[in-house]
Amino acid sequence: MCTRYISPEAGDIERHWHFDSRNAWRGGEIFPNYQGPFIRAPRASKGLVDSAESMESEAPRVELVIGQWSLIPWFAKERKLKYPTSNARSEELMAKASYKLPWSRGQRCIIPAWAFFEPNWETGKHVPWIFRRADGLPWGLAGLWNAWADPLTGELVESYTMLTQNADAHPLIRRMHRPDPKRPSDMQDKRSVVPIELEDAPAWLFGTVEQAKALVQLPETELIDACPT
Repeated sequence: MCTRYISPEAGDIERHWHFDSRNAWRGGEIFPNYQGPFIRAPRASKGLVDSAESMESEAPRVELVIGQWSLIPWFAKERKLKYPTSNARSEELMAKASYKLPWSRGQRCIIPAWAFFEPNWETGKHVPWIFRRADGLPWGLAGLWNAWADPLTGELVESYTMLTQNADAHPLIRRMHRPDPKRPSDMQDKRSVVPIELEDAPAWLFGTVEQAKALVQLPETELIDACPT
């Protein structure tokens, strides 16, 4: 799971994903429950786009939203939760009450990141590693978003979660995270973020659930520039 990443400034986000939000976001390190930016289809957007060709021809509009990194589910009674929701296991999206409604409704988002951090325990101690893209571009990490209304004040609070997937077979990411001595090496359930490439962004944000499922993949090793911090 990822609990720390570096967000680009709004201008860098807009230039890379080709839209204009006129947002004043300045970037920086993000931790769970901090405010951070995410890209989504506008809340008023109607319907889904059926194909990549129609997505390109219609040039669907997106928006940059600032929200809490820890998704607040619709049924929450208060903003501060007693359980973590900064990461969501992609294999359990339809089983977890916190995520199944946003997932089925297509409330998917892209989380911009210059880099993210993972812990390496090969020395027996926690050594943070930084993961950048080898091409120098920002990551677009898969997420889900929700807009929650505070039952006491009526305030509408935007929030998001970052998707993860099993990385036991990934040659690099499987080296991250503290090993569980009770589990065999091929069943550790090491977790990886889910990168969404620029050309796949329309399908992730506007496509069907089936189209989105096809994009939940591990990052190519050649795409990663990683080292201890």
